[in-house]
Amino acid sequence: MIYELAEIQIKPDTNTAFEAAVKEAVPLFKRAKGCISMKIDRIIERPDTYMLVIGWETLENHTVDFRGSEDFQAWRALVGGFFAGTPRVEHTSNAVTGF
Repeated sequence: MIYELAEIQIKPDTNTAFEAAVKEAVPLFKRAKGCISMKIDRIIERPDTYMLVIGWETLENHTVDFRGSEDFQAWRALVGGFFAGTPRVEHTSNAVTGF
């Protein structure tokens, strides 16, 4: 499994509306090819910053299948207006499992 980690900084005082838009977008990820899981966490020390964590079967499920889909455009239409800058997106794969 591959994890997509996207750090998203939003405009001040838009947290409630942003979180509502993310909830509305959940079905877009549920039906995406190869999407295993999706969550978004708010960073405590930086309350206008979130970490979107999505589990994908393969890197291409994110970079090719989802990003090339109409659902990606719908995702960006729902949440893009809240962004204070370009999200920082990286991908990880497990190196060590502790417990």
